[in-house]
Amino acid sequence: MAMPPPADAQGRPLDAPRAAGTVGERFDGLAVVRDPNASSSIRALVDRTNAQRLSLYKQRAAEAGGSVKDIGMIYAQQIMKSAPAGTWFLDPSGNWTRR
Repeated sequence: MAMPPPADAQGRPLDAPRAAGTVGERFDGLAVVRDPNASSSIRALVDRTNAQRLSLYKQRAAEAGGSVKDIGMIYAQQIMKSAPAGTWFLDPSGNWTRR
């Protein structure tokens, strides 16, 4: 069930904050603000991106008969492959690694 996420769901607008380490990606396909001093515009961008991603994951889960969690994890793998260098990734154990 390898499905490449569309550009909006991948978070292209997040590329700069991800490369800077302000925003990271989680194992479940959602973005997270890593910097406690991040601006409100970065926080809003992460919120919008996650809302778009969740909408997509729900749609794909309904089509495939799977769970939203499973779909998010599939997309997380694709996001990880396409994220810019310097992006931080949170694994299920709570450990951060940098690409």
